[in-house]
Amino acid sequence: MAEIPFTLDQLRILKAIVDEGSFKKAADSLFVTQPAVSLQVQNLEKQLDIAIFDRGGRKAQLTEAGKLLLNYCEKILGECLETCKAVEDLNNLKGGSIIIGASQTTGTYLMPRMIGVFRQKYPEVSVQLQIHSTRRTGWSVANGQIDIAIIGGQLPLELNELLEVIPFATDELALVLPTNHPLAKSKELTKEDLYSLRFITLDNQSTTRKVLDQLLSSSGLDVQRLHIEMELNSLEAIKNAVQSNLGAAFLPVVSIERELSGGSIHRPIVADLEVKRELKVITNPGRYSSRAAEAFTRDILPLFASSFSPLFNPQN
Repeated sequence: MAEIPFTLDQLRILKAIVDEGSFKKAADSLFVTQPAVSLQVQNLEKQLDIAIFDRGGRKAQLTEAGKLLLNYCEKILGECLETCKAVEDLNNLKGGSIIIGASQTTGTYLMPRMIGVFRQKYPEVSVQLQIHSTRRTGWSVANGQIDIAIIGGQLPLELNELLEVIPFATDELALVLPTNHPLAKSKELTKEDLYSLRFITLDNQSTTRKVLDQLLSSSGLDVQRLHIEMELNSLEAIKNAVQSNLGAAFLPVVSIERELSGGSIHRPIVADLEVKRELKVITNPGRYSSRAAEAFTRDILPLFASSFSPLFNPQN
């Protein structure tokens, strides 16, 4: 058998450089010195007889050979991670780990509660939560970097063939007003009333904003007629702005549970308007599924969707 011309440490270093964007940041993330990182890359290039990085620019740019190596590097490290998970599973959930992914809204407002329930049941399992865009989360599940994820957006078409996508619950988006707004006294609003409001929303380049606009349009609203007073970069900022009497907003119900209970914002009824999106659980059936991931799927998802929170309605 031919000698393998690289080590796992060298592959880890290569991936860290690409992920972090520089040799220095990679060294910091791996808790080693920059000269040590440079030396390992030089040795790897010598052993493979290729140039991995184009050293002409400021950033660490891969050569074509480097891109090819990175592709296999990610596969090899992914297989190593799966091996570790399989070995950890021998302890029957008296250890082990699970990496859970989520898109922004789901990860911020829903996942901490679910993880809390999971940790109560399996306190010795290490849990890591990664919150990214739906697209990045989907690719991380496909690459084996995340075990299971809950998303609210649309996956890239090429991922639908790689991943198992299961409907989980419906996430409602609600119109909210400042409590002292004149329309807050009305028992029911019409769609036409909405065109007189001043709205606070996310930046029009954000994925969440685009999804919201699509949902509103499919619900019969003319999005172009809505008056956008202000664009902010987070749901928390929008909530604070509504509470400060700066305008109205459409927000996921899961993100405003506390404010609704405390009476700091008002949620009116709007006739013939229902704005919902489907939350989905995604996994990669082609990857090893750890006992921790199976326990999360078996014990936590059904519990939460059916009875943990009245804000969600399980799909039939």
